[in-house]
Amino acid sequence: MFKNKWYILLFLLLATVLSPLDFYIVNLALPSIQHSLKSSSSELQMIVSFYTCAYAVFQISGGRFGDIYGRKKIFVIGLTGFICSSVLCGISQSSVIMILGRVLQGVLGAVMIPQVLAILHALFDEREKRLVMALYSFTFGIAAALGQYLGALLIEWNVFNLGWRVIFLVNLPVGLFALIMAVIALPRQETKSSEQVDYRGTLLLSVGLISFIYPLTTIVEQGVQIRTVLYLFVSALSLYLFFRVENKRKKQDKSVLVNFDIFKFKNLKLGVIVSFLYYASGVFYLVLGIYLQENSHWTSMEAGKAIIPFGIGFIVMSLCSSMMSAFFKQAVLSLGLILYGLGFLLLLYTLYNFSSFFFKFNLFVIGCGMGLTLASVVRLSLSNIPVQFAGLASGVVNCGLQIGSAFGVAAIGSVFFGIANTVDYTLAFAVVLILISLFLLIALLLSFNLTRHLSSTLLTLSPLRNFDQNEEKASE
Repeated sequence: MFKNKWYILLFLLLATVLSPLDFYIVNLALPSIQHSLKSSSSELQMIVSFYTCAYAVFQISGGRFGDIYGRKKIFVIGLTGFICSSVLCGISQSSVIMILGRVLQGVLGAVMIPQVLAILHALFDEREKRLVMALYSFTFGIAAALGQYLGALLIEWNVFNLGWRVIFLVNLPVGLFALIMAVIALPRQETKSSEQVDYRGTLLLSVGLISFIYPLTTIVEQGVQIRTVLYLFVSALSLYLFFRVENKRKKQDKSVLVNFDIFKFKNLKLGVIVSFLYYASGVFYLVLGIYLQENSHWTSMEAGKAIIPFGIGFIVMSLCSSMMSAFFKQAVLSLGLILYGLGFLLLLYTLYNFSSFFFKFNLFVIGCGMGLTLASVVRLSLSNIPVQFAGLASGVVNCGLQIGSAFGVAAIGSVFFGIANTVDYTLAFAVVLILISLFLLIALLLSFNLTRHLSSTLLTLSPLRNFDQNEEKASE
């Protein structure tokens, strides 16, 4: 029974929910963590941003490891490590150990999640993938709907007198169940590559992305310094060297971390850019809780409940996205971005004309837009990607999403804290909403191009065929 692909989908999604849940669940627990561990404000910022940064950095590496060593094996390793690092966070007695645990959570979550998308990509056909991607998006809706509220609720209940620690330790029983099911049910016979891991490429990419994200997270407290410019210079140099090294290794027929030929698929290239711009809105869920507690003086429980309409909208539209994509075809991505941006503009108006009903309604609209967009951008980005590159492609898409989120938290978050500390929280929140809307506008314009491209491939020879033929000739 457990070998059925729909049962496999069920526990893969159960494991998937752990990673985004840990992004949301920690936000409202930060004051309790600060009091318990005597953390500074910068250490609190690292607890949030370093998790996202580590998750983003290892997205591509995680997907590539699955291609080389087998997706089941890497998924089991990633999930086991994620469970252990969650326990480390739960028992930590200092901010340093907490930050280390969060970094490990991010790294191992990034190793685990691309395997889920790659396994689903291989198990289900194109018709089934509409429903599968809707359910995949649904898991993020569950995390969004329950994350912050669940964190506040568990702390208030003080389960087993653990306080904030339970928000990490709850991953232990859930993760162990998913791990046991994965060992039993995931197929053993997988296509593996005989290539070796490109460690040099992994190092250069990691240094490049970390050097880009880290200075953005510290710019509020430390300002723009010489070392900020140096970090960005190191980032640009590392990414340039990464590109050169990967192309050189490919010409020498050596294994590469990223085969840049995959970007010959225009839908993947555009999809990654849209993913980055769209997921930069991740800063909203951080500043919303701060705004409600610091400006409106809501309790953490009240702030946790405030996000529920968003989560409901996310879940509803995730479940409806399969039906909507069947009707609107590729245009469903543009529709999702329009709905998402409209929600932020409506919320901007509500800030200065507050109404409890419209505040909740706006959050519901935002949730609907995000749920519809996430399901669509992942599916359309991976459309027509060869199975042997599914892990790499899914890692690239997820990297675009998480780098966008990390960039939003770091860069737009810096704008928020800068204005909040010098003017007021309402203006700071309003500026964040405007910046997010501008990012979504650019993403919307690019989505039109993506839609036209995918529509044209239905009338002409798919580049997939030429790509596959070239790969077959090369292998011969």
